Amino acid sequence: MSAWSHTTVLLNEAVDALVTDPRGQYVDATFGRGGHARLILQRLAPEGRLIAFDKDPEALAEAARIQDARLAVRHQGFAALAEWPPRSVAGVLMDLGISSPQIDNPARGFSFRADGPLDMRMDPTRGQSAADWLAVADQRQIAEVIRDYGEERFAGPIAKAIVSRRQERGPVATTLELAELVAGAVKTREPGQNPATRTFQAVRIFVNAELEELEQALKASLHVLQPGGRLVVISFHSLEDRIVKQFIARHARQAVDRRAPFAEPAPTLLRALGRVRPSAAEVAANPRARSAIMRVAERTPASLVVARQGGRA
Repeated sequence: MSAWSHTTVLLNEAVDALVTDPRGQYVDATFGRGGHARLILQRLAPEGRLIAFDKDPEALAEAARIQDARLAVRHQGFAALAEWPPRSVAGVLMDLGISSPQIDNPARGFSFRADGPLDMRMDPTRGQSAADWLAVADQRQIAEVIRDYGEERFAGPIAKAIVSRRQERGPVATTLELAELVAGAVKTREPGQNPATRTFQAVRIFVNAELEELEQALKASLHVLQPGGRLVVISFHSLEDRIVKQFIARHARQAVDRRAPFAEPAPTLLRALGRVRPSAAEVAANPRARSAIMRVAERTPASLVVARQGGRA
């Protein structure tokens, strides 16, 4: 059992929105520590199925503790959803971001609260770590990533400090080294927020290609969801939520082909069912829940091919 615990955000709300047919096949696109998965399995009938994705070996180890033949676990990111057959699942749940054990374990390199290797990979067995990338990236690219993915207005000075440090004393190797560099470059402080917060978010998103994978998985959900199937997405910062909000809005709105304004509009692929925030009681019990936003949509019977011909996809 891990020393770092995780409290699942919007647990009942997400599963209530997701599971409409206890005999159906569902996808938990981000298993994490299995909070949602365990409750989904409780709601499923004996013939129901749950496919769980995760890139983190620690999450896979946690999944292995669940002895349930209805659960299949994949060591993949959720963009792999595109490989599943069309209209094969009754619901897709995506709980985005990082789990508390990933944040709290200094060895993972996600947090500036304790010193550890500057890794930040969801899957530490694959790809380039944050330290590896910061050791070779040029100042312009570092600034772009911090500005675009962290919405950090001091991105330029931070990037300059990282590159200067690299030239003078070698590359940044630990979380506290990066946090101290950022603190020295950020001239004004946001109340209640560590000055390194935005930079750490930005580097993590870039290293894991989080936003690109989210866009791929959302697109794949249109393909794999059966009519009436639910798409449930929990996001924790504005960049993720904007992508989800715009995706649902785009596919829930009737599109008119301006070249043929009197033709029938292309059929909608989704029906927006709403947005949910954590209750005050949940935020009081788990402060990390405060920024969560859950959006829910339902797949319509419309064909993806017909919608594409109408100019939607």
